[in-house]
Amino acid sequence: MRAEFKPSVAKGVAAAPPSKSMGHRMLICAGLSGGPCQVKGIAPSQDMMATLDCLAAMGVQYDWQGDTVTLKGGDVFTSPKEVVSCRESGSTLRFFVPLFLLGKQKVTLTGEGRLMERPMGVYQTLCRERTLLFGQEGDKLYVRGPLQPGLFTVPGDVSSQFISGLLFALPLMEAGSVLSITPPVESRPYIEMTRQAQAMFGVESVWTDENTLRIFGGQRYQPVDTVVEGDWSNAAFLEGFSLLEGEVTASGLIEDSLQGDKIYKKYYKMLQNGCPELDLQQCPDLGPVLMALAAANYGATLTGTRRLAIKESDRGAVMAEELEKLGVHCLRTDNTITVPGGQLTRPTEVLSGHNDHRVVMALSLLLSRVGGTIEGAQAVSKSFPHFFDCIRSLGVEVELHED
Repeated sequence: MRAEFKPSVAKGVAAAPPSKSMGHRMLICAGLSGGPCQVKGIAPSQDMMATLDCLAAMGVQYDWQGDTVTLKGGDVFTSPKEVVSCRESGSTLRFFVPLFLLGKQKVTLTGEGRLMERPMGVYQTLCRERTLLFGQEGDKLYVRGPLQPGLFTVPGDVSSQFISGLLFALPLMEAGSVLSITPPVESRPYIEMTRQAQAMFGVESVWTDENTLRIFGGQRYQPVDTVVEGDWSNAAFLEGFSLLEGEVTASGLIEDSLQGDKIYKKYYKMLQNGCPELDLQQCPDLGPVLMALAAANYGATLTGTRRLAIKESDRGAVMAEELEKLGVHCLRTDNTITVPGGQLTRPTEVLSGHNDHRVVMALSLLLSRVGGTIEGAQAVSKSFPHFFDCIRSLGVEVELHED
């Protein structure tokens, strides 16, 4: 699908979509509780479907009406389906591997796009140390437990999703475990979001020091009804129009949220006032939108960018490639990206979304200012399916065409 933009100015108030990160976590906790319980505020997206597919593979029954999912049944210790699709959701894949390792049956997880290119070495090492089955061939990954409680040492600088995955599974074993995280610990807010969701369902863990979590065994998730908060990650794309001569406010956000991406408010002010240095270590998903807005303002240097390479695309590289078409030449090193400001021009060729929802949305911001076309615009369905309808309602002139 192609999105064709004419220069326009966005103004108004738009509701932030529900948090995808909290949606994953609440659905998993609800599914593990046995229900019945409801999770309200689940926006239709490919990633949410991937998590529900995995829960269904464990025997969880669900009914999705509007933005509310009702869940009941299921047991992680009984035989799940032998083959389970994670679609293209990295969160789903990494959250469910430890849960499937609780059982004794071999489970094969499949993926789409670049999913199986994402690093899985943390779990591979964990399984090798415990003589558990872990293998990967093409777009398939297979595991077999049973996982036993004990000491789990994991690196903190690869992805917090491995830590969250273990946090979901370890409380369900009869004895307690210790999760030791080797510093530096990146994306710590996401770990806290997992613990917050678990606490809502009656499952707890405690920090014994800043890098060590004690997880009590023999716990059970309790069925409760919950509501997913607004998504600061996607709100960043909406309020980004305010740095492009527009005036947009995202509603439905919780100010004291644990979501690390809420730092965009601070970063946007810095972008408006000069050429700042912005650290992405705790908020890598903001990389594309910050690169776009830096190019449209006074420039910026982004640090902690190494992890941008292991997303739906190599985000640092592909954003630099597309910004080049807009007259902006970025300087990239191993862990930094410098984006100059004041060079933005209308592209003379079609931009590519690189099958990455955040890249498509970031480029949409820029094309709303200078005009142009993005191909592969359907990638927004991964997290924000109604993105183009939403920005149209704010005054952005964009037409969609099927390829």
